[in-house]
Amino acid sequence: MNSIQTDPFVRNVRESFIAARSDTLAALFAGRASLHDREGSFPFENFKDLKESGYLKLTVPLEYGGEEASLYEMVLAQERLAKGDGSTTLAVGWHVSQIMQLRIRKSWPEQLFADFCEKVVTEGAMINEFASEPSTGSPSRGGRPKTFAVKSDGGWLLTGRKTFSSLIPILDQFTVTAFIEEENKIGKFFVRKGPGVSIEETWNTLGMRATGSHDLLLDQVFVPAAERVDVQESENCTGEGMSDHGGALLHIPACYIGIAGAARDYAIQFAASYRPNSLPGPISELPHIEQKIGEIESELITARTLLYSVADRWDRLPDERPTMKPELGLAKTVATNSALRIVDLAMRIVGGASMSRSLPLERMYRDVRAGLHNPPMDDSVIKMLAQRAVKSALEASEE
Repeated sequence: MNSIQTDPFVRNVRESFIAARSDTLAALFAGRASLHDREGSFPFENFKDLKESGYLKLTVPLEYGGEEASLYEMVLAQERLAKGDGSTTLAVGWHVSQIMQLRIRKSWPEQLFADFCEKVVTEGAMINEFASEPSTGSPSRGGRPKTFAVKSDGGWLLTGRKTFSSLIPILDQFTVTAFIEEENKIGKFFVRKGPGVSIEETWNTLGMRATGSHDLLLDQVFVPAAERVDVQESENCTGEGMSDHGGALLHIPACYIGIAGAARDYAIQFAASYRPNSLPGPISELPHIEQKIGEIESELITARTLLYSVADRWDRLPDERPTMKPELGLAKTVATNSALRIVDLAMRIVGGASMSRSLPLERMYRDVRAGLHNPPMDDSVIKMLAQRAVKSALEASEE
């Protein structure tokens, strides 16, 4: 039976199309994933397929020729895509999530956003935002960037280094955060590849080896005044937008739970078909294997249910988004840690062969560990949940 028809989280015809497209792409990517993982090379051919399939315009507004996917639909697309290749999915996830954020916030000048969306639809343009730096760590911790912007005739000159710059081998434009000394604040700038922009190929990691997350170097890079995009909200944007309050970051847990789903599929298929000559039937009939499969199902169903229910609530109740940050973080934490557990169990089912690089499980095992280092971090989520619980208790006692 078709997996789309049996997936309870595919609810209608539009979602069936989104899921089917991701499934088709995932099948292509799966055949290339091992090579790019081994080489640490960027999968340009995967992004050619993403462009030709229309995937890159997933979250672009309808008025500009896109599909204007909801958060739920983006999660669905990303989860199923990740079954083929986690690196490609996490990398393109930054693009589709950035477009979603820009669509909601309306923080760019309208014409700049319209022009960029047209490039996404007609040329397959992509974007990501680069904020991480060697000395500041994760930008979610509030560190001040060493990348700086200096006022220049008609614009700004940017100098600095950004790390974890996923997608950089294929991007022609991106946004960058930089400190503005004269304003004592962090600004955000729309930067195009050109003079002063270079890449240092530093990405050589345990997992997610094909995201192209090299260092980006900026040396006196000129940005026109109109393309400083952090100030537009109060100056010349439509003013109708609102923060997504972190909703678009659900592309991260969607990716990791998708990888885990692929590991689950592989292990169960293996267990159902592997028949050692010492047994009368397949190993799936053994009690300890059955126990592991049941644990995998429990982890996967729990994580997916939380992930999709949070995305659905975020879509349906926009006024509640400001209060949903703990739930959004919890969905990521549960999905990431469940993914680790699921892949570990899958490897225990398959046994020693699971460590072979000729099989996909060892790559999946390494890839899901990267989720621990994507925002929000586990400790921040637990802190948010605790603080909200204490605040709620205090407010209740005062009534």
